[in-house]
Amino acid sequence: MGSSPWVGIVLLSLAFMALCVATEVTYDAHSLIINGEKRIIFSGSVHYPRSTVEMWPNIIQKAKDGGLDAIESYVFWDRHEPIRREYDFSGNLNFVKFFKLVQEAGLYAILRIGPYVCAEWNYGGFPIWLHNMPGIELRTDNPIYKNEMQIFTTKIVSMAKEANLFASQGGPIILAQIENEYGNIMVDYGDAGKSYIKWCAQMALAQNIGVPWIMCQQHDAPQPMINTCNGYYCDQFQPNNPKSPKMFTENWIGWFQKWGQRVPHRSAEDSAFSVTRFFQNGGILNNYYMYHGGTNFGRTAGGPYITTSYDYDAPLDEYGNLNQPKWGHLKQLHAAIKLGEKILTNGTRTDKDLGNQVTLTTYTNANGERFCFLSNINNNQDANVDLQQDGKYIVPSWSVTILNGCNKEVFNTAKRKRKTPCKEREVLKQINFLSEKELTFDVGDYLWYMTSVDINDTSIWSNATLHVNTMGHTIRAYVNGRHVGYKFSQWGGNFTYEKQVSLKEGPNIITLLSATLGLQIMVQTLIR
Repeated sequence: MGSSPWVGIVLLSLAFMALCVATEVTYDAHSLIINGEKRIIFSGSVHYPRSTVEMWPNIIQKAKDGGLDAIESYVFWDRHEPIRREYDFSGNLNFVKFFKLVQEAGLYAILRIGPYVCAEWNYGGFPIWLHNMPGIELRTDNPIYKNEMQIFTTKIVSMAKEANLFASQGGPIILAQIENEYGNIMVDYGDAGKSYIKWCAQMALAQNIGVPWIMCQQHDAPQPMINTCNGYYCDQFQPNNPKSPKMFTENWIGWFQKWGQRVPHRSAEDSAFSVTRFFQNGGILNNYYMYHGGTNFGRTAGGPYITTSYDYDAPLDEYGNLNQPKWGHLKQLHAAIKLGEKILTNGTRTDKDLGNQVTLTTYTNANGERFCFLSNINNNQDANVDLQQDGKYIVPSWSVTILNGCNKEVFNTAKRKRKTPCKEREVLKQINFLSEKELTFDVGDYLWYMTSVDINDTSIWSNATLHVNTMGHTIRAYVNGRHVGYKFSQWGGNFTYEKQVSLKEGPNIITLLSATLGLQIMVQTLIR
């Protein structure tokens, strides 16, 4: 009997359904609940237009390697609709592809539609044609603006639905955001602002995306919108509904650069302190703004005077490289907090004031298992804490210690276990001299030469001359660990270095650091 074509269609449909299994995302006051499992989430902002398509997989993978659970991004209206009703989702504007890559890496996603985004982006992400529409007033109870905002929001949601990007469709997106930090300016709009934010919530809910909606910096966010916190520290923030989870949508990991100003920097230790204090005080989601800042290509930089670089002192730098020690320190923090995830999301919390701004926070689950945070927010004085049977601990000023089982220190925000990584190189012993090209094979720019000289008569060698013929571009000389001089070749050719040195009786260690700054462009064949 021949097989029916309907069998193939049914099997294909079943296979497609298996690939798109819906993920249920709900929440309570202590967790984000994903398919019934209570979770805490580490997320990081990566704006897809601020890097190239080719960079996306590497950035996403490094974010995962750093211990993140999710990637967050705004959507940029001005780039997607530069001319009214003419859309562009090509190249690095292909947000669907970006979120698909996030899912392929095994991460969740957070979609922040806005469509006003700020983000130090040109005109906050608004297209200029919007500004020029007759009778329009932006971000208020204005029918012209609301119509355009709804059309664009619906466009983005529809594209996400068509690509099955929402968790309710089996996709990676577990949260979505409407508007952006409107609470910071709402007072300027009076009653019209209050009406507008209610309309935003209603419009968003009508999109029926199947995952929770959030509003950042919106203390009066209409239910069931979850209001969230942005800033350097959000440990004291509380959502406006006691049944809502406490979420940190923008933990400012650094800051943006302006022309003529110093490069902003936030230490790895203070970044970790902020995150740990947030989870100590009941937080369930922390998003780093930014995890990878990237580049303001073209004319996308907002203003005035914001630079092309949007590095942000993020854990991944402008080019996607690891920014150490920040990346590594935060990775260790994520692993430490995850040790207590089940207790943090299912346990009860008690706080004990130990004096001098030191607090012990204990989470205990129904089985009696414990997980503790020991914080010292005194920024001048370290704390010696005796927890009796649970041990004694030194907690540096302005730091938090994480105690697994409340009796084992697994992390402290001020103690970096590893500094800037470096590779160990093998020491090569050689009687005759070898050139840098022969030794490094052009995989490094620096080479140390070391030799030892035994002196018996200091009357002769107390005023010696160190003479070095070198083909390197620069050389630094050290005698017995003391730097004695430096020289470089102005035109990149061979040169001789001479320096008067004083040698001591017995063994003397002479060390030379040679460096090349790019091999010679013109290469000639030597005839021997």
